Amino acid sequence: MNANNFLLKGAVLVDGAIVDVEVRDGRVSQISQEITSQLPIIDVTGNYLLPGLVDLHTHLREPGKENSETIQSGSQAAVKGGYTAVSAMANTSPVADTAGVVEQVSRLGKAAGLCDVFPIGAVTVGLKGESLAELSAMAQSAAKVRIFSDDGNCVSDPLLMRRALEYVKAFDGVIAQHAQEPKLTAGAQMNEGVVSSRLGLKGWPSVAEESIIARDILMAHYVQSRLHICHLTTKGGVELVRWAKSQGMAVTAEVTPHHLLLTDDLAEGYDPVYKVNPPLRTSEDVNALREGLADGTIDIVATDHAPHPSEDKDCEWNAAAFGMVGLETALSVVVQSVIKSGLMNWESLVARMSTTPARIGGYEDHYGIAVGNPANFAIVNPRAEWKVDRNQLMSRSSNTPFHNMVLPAAIVHTFYRGVQVLRDGQLTGLKYE
Repeated sequence: MNANNFLLKGAVLVDGAIVDVEVRDGRVSQISQEITSQLPIIDVTGNYLLPGLVDLHTHLREPGKENSETIQSGSQAAVKGGYTAVSAMANTSPVADTAGVVEQVSRLGKAAGLCDVFPIGAVTVGLKGESLAELSAMAQSAAKVRIFSDDGNCVSDPLLMRRALEYVKAFDGVIAQHAQEPKLTAGAQMNEGVVSSRLGLKGWPSVAEESIIARDILMAHYVQSRLHICHLTTKGGVELVRWAKSQGMAVTAEVTPHHLLLTDDLAEGYDPVYKVNPPLRTSEDVNALREGLADGTIDIVATDHAPHPSEDKDCEWNAAAFGMVGLETALSVVVQSVIKSGLMNWESLVARMSTTPARIGGYEDHYGIAVGNPANFAIVNPRAEWKVDRNQLMSRSSNTPFHNMVLPAAIVHTFYRGVQVLRDGQLTGLKYE
């Protein structure tokens, strides 16, 4: 039996239609209400058929930090979460600032064979913010990099940021900015506010994020280049992006699942699992982020999946690393945050977590479910509930803030280019060649 040929029966599309989907040679060959075929049947009656999720912000750590994550283990986590494409951030060791490193990441992703792994190139050499990295060489490499980011660090030098924005125009590239004015956040540990004052932890002011967003949307508009704002966290940031879009500026923005659900008061117990960059904010910020995602001001959800080994998180707050894992819980957290509340529907969720990030990244094989497209699917049981267990995660790291939380909606199956890489919630071990 060719694993790339099958018939999905009874799939529910997000617009409510119930269809059968025929897949031949890894591509969608037919979509209809009733298909008769001799192909093997996979019954998904009552479950939602979504295009595979796409993440523009994933830390896979390899090369150099394999004790946290590898491209293999990160791909497994992605598949478990319904993702068929992830974008690997550049803060590896060595940094992904040359054609050689991004090609290595791309090769390792193909060797894992579970989902597409698209390398993101660094904006500056070594993420140091001093000189531009080999942007053109990375764009022209076999990895065909189109998104560049120093994520983890802000490109704080305005002249360097301008040059980067101008440079990537030649190949329709995107600069994804980690908006954090470093002089306002030196030594910062959590959101600046009532809770940080009470706990005696140095605060991280919202203006540190908003000042960079304001500068860069004006800069990108001035040079007529594409800007993407990583992990937006503040009410003021949402308003700045909303204003930029009202002026016709070419800016896009993302929000993480954890910033849609969690607030800074969780730091009260000094549990470093809640220590993240940028920090958890207030309930007012969370509400603004949800509304911004719902009305399209915020274009996409991105996980900022940031694995760390236990020794870097199971320590006192000030010494702990920033970051949370998120690939396996992302869809369910978004459902909990904005679907159950009625702010968004499943059709909007698909746009924010699949088709729009694919279009921002130029990932043409992930533009949606249509005849002729690769069969990249996530099958979701919207009625299911499941309990997060950090000990059962596919990631090499277990630093999830959602441990023991009961979440809605479960990924049942994931198909990558027609191969069922997740079946009934379990990895199949098949690989796409």
